[in-house]
Amino acid sequence: MKVASRRQGIDYPLLVLALLLTAFGIAMVFSAGQTDVPSGAVANAWKRQLGWFAVSLCAAWVVMRSSVRLIEWTAWPIYLFSCALLVLVLFVGTGAGTAASMHGWLSFRGVSIGQPSELGKFATTLMLARVLAAQRDAPRSLIELWRPLVVVGIPFVLVMLQPDLGTGMVFIGICFAMLFWSGVPWPLLVMLASPAVSLILAFSTGIWGAWFLILVTLVLWYRTYLLEGVVLVVANVAIGVVAPLLWDRLKPHQRNRLLVFIDPTIDPRNTSYHITQSKVAIGSGGLFGKGFTLGSQKRLQFLPERSTDFIFSVVGEELGFIGVSIALALFLALLLRSTRVATRATDAFPSLVAFGLASVWFVHVVENVGMTLNLMPVTGIPLPFFSYGGSFLLVCWTGVAVLLRISSEGRGLPDALGL
Repeated sequence: MKVASRRQGIDYPLLVLALLLTAFGIAMVFSAGQTDVPSGAVANAWKRQLGWFAVSLCAAWVVMRSSVRLIEWTAWPIYLFSCALLVLVLFVGTGAGTAASMHGWLSFRGVSIGQPSELGKFATTLMLARVLAAQRDAPRSLIELWRPLVVVGIPFVLVMLQPDLGTGMVFIGICFAMLFWSGVPWPLLVMLASPAVSLILAFSTGIWGAWFLILVTLVLWYRTYLLEGVVLVVANVAIGVVAPLLWDRLKPHQRNRLLVFIDPTIDPRNTSYHITQSKVAIGSGGLFGKGFTLGSQKRLQFLPERSTDFIFSVVGEELGFIGVSIALALFLALLLRSTRVATRATDAFPSLVAFGLASVWFVHVVENVGMTLNLMPVTGIPLPFFSYGGSFLLVCWTGVAVLLRISSEGRGLPDALGL
């Protein structure tokens, strides 16, 4: 019987997609700095981003020289180091941009070093893959999920203490995506997510009641352990009761942040200013846009955080629907290629890592694009390969390098997606 030979070449489609996205992003960071009034540090942000890109390529080269087994071995130390940094940032961290009130950035003598949470996403992906790969069978009950939940829960809690809701949502996305890829049944995932769903739906007694009946039916159908079922039902009832009380205890500005997501006209000059200007910028771009560097909302500095959180709005205003479609198509191609790497990996660990990295980028894209269009609350989360930020670009390219390494060690097995 002839055994398939190992592939040792570079996955050029994956590499080219990452390069195209980065080049596109640096071009838009450059455009973001071209304004009719002095824009300070934003004007030269593209130069710093270019420097970080050079550093990222060097780091990617080092990672690509490693083996998947070495990457697996380093999961524990990287995870512990990232958690230590997340603890440290709670005491000495600073804020920035739309997240000026949080403690998420480490800085030295006034110079920002980066966000430990970016490393935390990468480290959690590696560690969760190692824990799930070590289990012979996929978890079939809630109690069997305690190990992966602890792995994700520690950095999640530390990030939420900053507080950083957007990044916290990324950790949740990593958890559910990798549990799904490891073979956890979908009813178990629904039950795991049920407390969060109850919290969201508790604003309407009728909707929450319908959801609760669906949950009880699912628990009975899946035949969970008696104690698990009782705890799950009680937890959802408690959250349904407590949620309205929590809403009453929120401060006015905290309520406004949630209300403007539903209706941006409530506070157009303050809480909803960012999203209002973003929608105006994207809507004014039309089919072909106003032209590269020519966006009026950007040039007059009406558009806030144009080089970071709202850089997608610059794409929409200057390149129009065509530019937005190209950007989203590149992201889609990158996600499909990453999933292809996961399906062709040699064993469980690299497959889980590849799918986990794809899920990180997917959640980032959905959150960032969603908030610029008011489809999701403004959480201050960057767009992969586009938003200005050295630590984020470095981690993104480290992820690309890991995917390239996993792909090079694949056996060239038939691709279930046909990619």
